[in-house]
Amino acid sequence: MTAATPIRVALIGLGKIARDQHLPAMAADPRFALVAVVSRHAEQPGLPSFHTFDDLLASGVAFDAVALCTPPQVRHGLARQALEAGKHVMLEKPPGATLSEVEDLRQVAQARDVTLQTTWHSRHAPAVAPAREWLAGKTITAARINWREDVRVWHPGQDWIWEPGGLGVFDPGINALSIATAVLPRPFFLTEATLHVPENRQSPIQAELAFVDTAGVPVTAAFDFLQTGPQSWDIEVDTDGGALRLSHGGARLWIDGALVHEQPEAEYPGLYARFAELIASGQSDVDVTPLRHVADAFLLGRRVTAPAFVE
Repeated sequence: MTAATPIRVALIGLGKIARDQHLPAMAADPRFALVAVVSRHAEQPGLPSFHTFDDLLASGVAFDAVALCTPPQVRHGLARQALEAGKHVMLEKPPGATLSEVEDLRQVAQARDVTLQTTWHSRHAPAVAPAREWLAGKTITAARINWREDVRVWHPGQDWIWEPGGLGVFDPGINALSIATAVLPRPFFLTEATLHVPENRQSPIQAELAFVDTAGVPVTAAFDFLQTGPQSWDIEVDTDGGALRLSHGGARLWIDGALVHEQPEAEYPGLYARFAELIASGQSDVDVTPLRHVADAFLLGRRVTAPAFVE
């Protein structure tokens, strides 16, 4: 497909992330054309809107791909239905509520010869690739993740995030893990975790994690959903060639305290560019490494009761 014959996309789920990121990213890329929206609670002016995916399929509206922006708990069934109908599928992060769900989707996509993309938007932050290049060949002695934000600002009224499969503070924390798994040169593995779960919720509001990589280097992470004032999205790496810091969620790269790389944010345009490339080449990109680390934390982590959370 070319700009003259764009990839026709149906957007499933019209919440904050769809409006803030997916709609403008598609509008700016001539390789895509948004042709329909599926949402139980909203419509997009000027486009056919449907309450269910079944309604869309029965409508006769022609589309080639879907971008799935629903909560992860309901994503698997919709994605499977789309793949079985021969549609390419972009999965918002996290790609599913479980690892088994994503593996099933990978197999269906392969059998139907369509593209499946698990998206990790933070890996497309402008300083991530330069950080990976700078770290290559250096001896790493420690790495620290500090990811703290205010859930009331970034997820207002989104009760699904507190339900099983919603991940709680790991919803933003998985972004940090997606960057760390992209820039650190060796695999790392969880050794211990503490998950702070509000007494009136089912998912953690804070978490502390300890990892070790295959060379014995410690990697730690602190996630917090109660940060007020300035938000913190930082990854620090100590090496024999200096200290690296990624700040602002991967937008800025610092070496020994000096800012060496900064560009405007373009994460979702990067995701859609990658989606177009995958479709054109007949490939899929299914990476569950960040989700596997979160699953390990829920499996191994010590749960501590935290005060009730009231929005």
